Amino acid sequence: MPSTRTAAPTAQSATTRAFVQWIRSAAPYIHAFRGRTFVIAFGGEVVADDTFLGIIHDLNLLHSLGVHIVVVHGSRPQIEAILGQQNIESRYAFGLRVTDAETMDCVLEASGQVKSRIEALLSLGIANSPMAGARIRVSSGNFITAKPLGVRDGVDMQLTGEVRRVDVDAIRQRLDDGDIVLISPLGYSPTGEIFNLALEEVATQVAVRVDAHKLVFLMETEGVRGSRRQLLTELSTKDAEAILKAGGARLPPDVQHYLPCAVRACDNGVKRAHLISRHLDGALLLELFTRDGVGTMVAAAPLAHLRNATIDDVGGIIAIIEPLEEQGILVRRSRERLETEIERFVVAEHDGVIIGCAALFAFPEEKVGELAALAVHPDFRREGYGEALMLEIEARARKLKLPKLFVLTTRTSQWFLERGFRNAAVGDLPKQKQALYNYQRKSQVYAKGL
Repeated sequence: MPSTRTAAPTAQSATTRAFVQWIRSAAPYIHAFRGRTFVIAFGGEVVADDTFLGIIHDLNLLHSLGVHIVVVHGSRPQIEAILGQQNIESRYAFGLRVTDAETMDCVLEASGQVKSRIEALLSLGIANSPMAGARIRVSSGNFITAKPLGVRDGVDMQLTGEVRRVDVDAIRQRLDDGDIVLISPLGYSPTGEIFNLALEEVATQVAVRVDAHKLVFLMETEGVRGSRRQLLTELSTKDAEAILKAGGARLPPDVQHYLPCAVRACDNGVKRAHLISRHLDGALLLELFTRDGVGTMVAAAPLAHLRNATIDDVGGIIAIIEPLEEQGILVRRSRERLETEIERFVVAEHDGVIIGCAALFAFPEEKVGELAALAVHPDFRREGYGEALMLEIEARARKLKLPKLFVLTTRTSQWFLERGFRNAAVGDLPKQKQALYNYQRKSQVYAKGL
């Protein structure tokens, strides 16, 4: 029977090229996330929204890529609806629901509804959809042991509680078995009591105690905005604390709720916390699989730093310098040569990815050093990494008591002149370097006193 597939076009469309580029750029993240645990938390309003099926599809995709997923859900709007039907007043203190016995019945009913809807949607296997062929098992249970909040500032919180213990072994067992773990904001006591818990506290405690790689909050706003209303795509916990202290009540309510939890999680071992909008289709995928993301990512330390290169960085360095070698900007280095010279290199790393490099070649007898192979990924060239690498090489040259640094360049002379380098001649180079000078390239020589 003849194939019905049409012949591939000889030229790629812009859409096809963009798709290929996206897949290639996402590949490192896919590799890095396999086997990692993500805790993904959202309120009951997310579950009630018509767009929730898209989030379910994205959870299914993450699961199929080998990510271990823990979902923590809320049910506040569902509780409010049931309380309204039964003419029961909602009471809040300190941002938490005051839960009496009558209210607890409504909490349990609402939580059961939300939990059942999530389980049903994760069980879908619709043909010709992202859920086609899905074989997802969902595990839920009494993973959370809780205790009462008690009386706070004269307010008896009654059956509102806080997390006492997380059954880490049971959660990990379910994840290792290939299940998605679904946790409701309810806790149980050894004496059989049930406590109503805050979604954000449950998610944070679970993320910390299972040693999650990521904690993700889906919320109303896009993330955290700065003083000029720009979206802050990256924050250290120190910077986040400063924003909370300065912003206070002026911050959006969901940022007030979730940003402190993100800080607490990262300060207690969670690698990254993300605050993203629930209203953006594909927000989970865009945040996790693109460099800039679409929300705010929080980490305990700044995401970018300089360090000594290791043999494991050779592939990343090649990816940075190879396009510049092809353009004739840098001298070609074989992989073998790069491996033998790796100890001379410094790399700039951003969230685990090599984004820049530079090398120092010392000529101690002539008391001079060479700044070589300075390169930065195009996406980061306006963020100061080139200058940071240059300053690091200068600092290392000083430690070696080299009073002068030189550089050879064919295209970036102005950049070096603006940073204190001055014109020099081939005759000013160390004799070993003079012997290797390529007169066909006609590289310009610049020197800088340290």
